[in-house]
Amino acid sequence: MADRFDCAHCKESLYGRKYIQSEERPHCIPCYDSLFSNTCDECKELIAHDARELFYEDRHYHEHCFRCFRCERSLADEPFTSQEEALLCNDCYCSEFSSKCVACDQTVMPGSRKLEYGGSTWHESCFTCSSCEQPIGSKSFIPDKEEHYCVPCYEDKFAPRCTRCKKTLAKGGVTYRDEPWHKECFVCTSCQSQLAGQHFTSRDDAPYCLTCFSSLYSKKCEACAKPITGFGGGKYVSFEERQWHQSCFTCTACSVTLVGAGFFPDGDRILCRECNSSL
Repeated sequence: MADRFDCAHCKESLYGRKYIQSEERPHCIPCYDSLFSNTCDECKELIAHDARELFYEDRHYHEHCFRCFRCERSLADEPFTSQEEALLCNDCYCSEFSSKCVACDQTVMPGSRKLEYGGSTWHESCFTCSSCEQPIGSKSFIPDKEEHYCVPCYEDKFAPRCTRCKKTLAKGGVTYRDEPWHKECFVCTSCQSQLAGQHFTSRDDAPYCLTCFSSLYSKKCEACAKPITGFGGGKYVSFEERQWHQSCFTCTACSVTLVGAGFFPDGDRILCRECNSSL
């Protein structure tokens, strides 16, 4: 009589039948599936020994049951993520939970390079200068209402321009007659020396240093022939279209000061009372 070869669980003969060895004991296929197969977390049915089984975080799935919670696309060979235990394909996850680029209205994929500013999100390549339309990337930019500019474009478009050289003033400078100037451009009309921080005056709206203005336009003292500027509180005396520095207004004969005193003209000379009386 032949030896018996039975299923370890149901005791039915395994001769001529498929079986699976488990723990060194043979089992018929139905008994093996019943005793050792995992239950699919999705459909709650057993996962047969010959079915493709997928495993994720202590949960088991049939291949056809391992799918996106939203679109039901199979995730067997797709990247996916889990949101509150629900499995989602990347497309559905990004559509529901990722930010959208305010420029192109497309999803900003997790891990992709992006820029966030003022509560909005851009793809790095979509965050461009409103003027030159080149990507700003990690460079400095200047916002203006709803637009964003790279620094060169903003300065070219909005920064004040020097009255003399017409180039932009990024910072500093001086203001003359409500017009902006670079410090190095604000110079004396005659000698070209810089006037920033110096006393200066003007003629016909053109700025001059005090030295050049005095040399070019001031009247000359009748006594010393030097310019009479009046700058810095300097006082002078004027008589018959002639002018003197106050310190130079003296008697031509005896050199006594005539400031506040009576005097007598004698041709080109100016005399005090005593010298005039002795003539």
